[in-house]
Amino acid sequence: MTEYGRGAGSEPWHPEDPLYGDQGWGAQQQVAPGQAQYGEQQAQQQYAQQQNPHVQQHQQHPQQQPQHQQQYAQQAHDPYGQQHYGEQPQQGYPQEQYVQQQAQYTAGWDTTGQQAAMPYAAQQSAEGYPGYGTETQDYYGTPEAYPPPQPPGQRRAVPEQAPEWTPEEEQEPEEENHPFFSDGKGGDEPGSDEDEPRGSRRGGGGRDRRGGKGKKKGKSGRACLVLVVVFSLGVGGAGYFGYQFWQKKFGAAPDYVGTGTTPVQVEIPQGAGGYEIGSILAKAGVVKSQGAFVSAQNDNPKGKTLQAGVYTLNKGMSAANAVAAMLNPASRSNFIIPEGKRNAWVYEQIDKRLELKPGTTKDVAKAQAKNLGLPDWANDNKEIADPLEGFLYPASYPVAKGAKPEDVLRKMVSRANQEYGKVDLKAMAAKLGLKSPLQVITVASLVQAEGKYKHDFDKVARVVLNRLKPNNTETYGLLDFDSTVNYAKSESTLDTGAVKDLRHFKHPYNTYYIHGLPPGPIGNPGESALHSALNPTPGPWYYFVSVTENETLFAVTNEEHEQNRKKYEKEKSGQ
Repeated sequence: MTEYGRGAGSEPWHPEDPLYGDQGWGAQQQVAPGQAQYGEQQAQQQYAQQQNPHVQQHQQHPQQQPQHQQQYAQQAHDPYGQQHYGEQPQQGYPQEQYVQQQAQYTAGWDTTGQQAAMPYAAQQSAEGYPGYGTETQDYYGTPEAYPPPQPPGQRRAVPEQAPEWTPEEEQEPEEENHPFFSDGKGGDEPGSDEDEPRGSRRGGGGRDRRGGKGKKKGKSGRACLVLVVVFSLGVGGAGYFGYQFWQKKFGAAPDYVGTGTTPVQVEIPQGAGGYEIGSILAKAGVVKSQGAFVSAQNDNPKGKTLQAGVYTLNKGMSAANAVAAMLNPASRSNFIIPEGKRNAWVYEQIDKRLELKPGTTKDVAKAQAKNLGLPDWANDNKEIADPLEGFLYPASYPVAKGAKPEDVLRKMVSRANQEYGKVDLKAMAAKLGLKSPLQVITVASLVQAEGKYKHDFDKVARVVLNRLKPNNTETYGLLDFDSTVNYAKSESTLDTGAVKDLRHFKHPYNTYYIHGLPPGPIGNPGESALHSALNPTPGPWYYFVSVTENETLFAVTNEEHEQNRKKYEKEKSGQ
């Protein structure tokens, strides 16, 4: 008996064996008729095998028995839980012939490819087959026993068991795949190698642990595709930037076509050159590029004569049309302050230009006078009506829609400081017998207001300075100018009233009432008036009257002045 409960031979089991037929599997199959004489056949076969030299030959090689036993141990288990037995030799055949054929053909491999077992009788013990009058241990009834083997002709291959996982195998280094050659899926994603059981990666099934040849080919293909894409992008990028470089260096600058559509105001600052103007126009959408404007300006013979100011242009203009429009005075929309205008007029015009509520700019000027850049010698008298009077310099200013009043006023004060800074006003004030630079500006504002024609400004300035002398016997230090009365009354008229009435009009700016200069300027003098105030023509005159544009009569005494007045009245009446 082997550990399988039977011998190594091919003979059937004893009928009393608990696993005879299908009994070991619970099938309760009846014994076939051909197996009824099991005892007789066993005795005859044992006798024949003892006489058969082939059986003895098999018995001389007992070392083959463990090999057959191990084979049975590996193939004994039926995954379907059933065993089937092959047919036994029929009784009608001579036993000697059967034993010889059995010994001859079962010594090798049978038709199913399995190695044949040794004759059953070769494994019997000296006591005979178990179950014949002796009671032995049931080798199939214990939990530790192996299942009975199948007959040689019906044995099936058992699937190879996967080796158990061990910690040492987990530490086995895996192949390093650079992310550049991977398919972009990490080990944490579904379908990756990390999610597969380790047995499947180490077992067979047509797929090895590293993914197989098909996966490597897929990775190589993706790597090639990535290289092609990268190379294409590199070539395309180099070509694009190369073209852009060529266009910037040697190509024509982009430009619009036509005269444009939507009007827009553009402010060009003082001293701006072609490149700065082109940049301003390009940002405003007037021209398409700075380079196009510079080229158009250079192509126009008058392109270099463009001036600072506010221009009303159209968006989407060609550079050539933009240059031509800026050379046309009709396109300029600067805010211009005429010489001699008072601040009251300037405030009103700024409100209209910026579409502000009337009085807005005046309030801003009063509240922020100290923050608009006035020089330290300005506003040196507490009776000054407006600290900015005389400092909103007459000129052209770019005032676009949307600008803030304080910004506009600051530009005007800055321009006044620039012009006044060209002369040492303190030194000139001392030379002229005046107390401060502010009095110089005040004298200039009086010259601007009283003189009708610029060619008379120098003599008018001398009259102002002569009347300021306290020891003069003609006016006794009184200026007696109607312009100061109009300023005090916020009027502008030639009929200011009788002199005796003006003597009683108490106001710090009424020169019929006060001696000397008013607290501050009465307007914004221009360059000519300031120049005349600094450079008066020497002379003894105290009086003057303008008869016509080309004739202004000056007098030293009041009697002479009255005769000149009569002439003026006669000329005025047209007689």
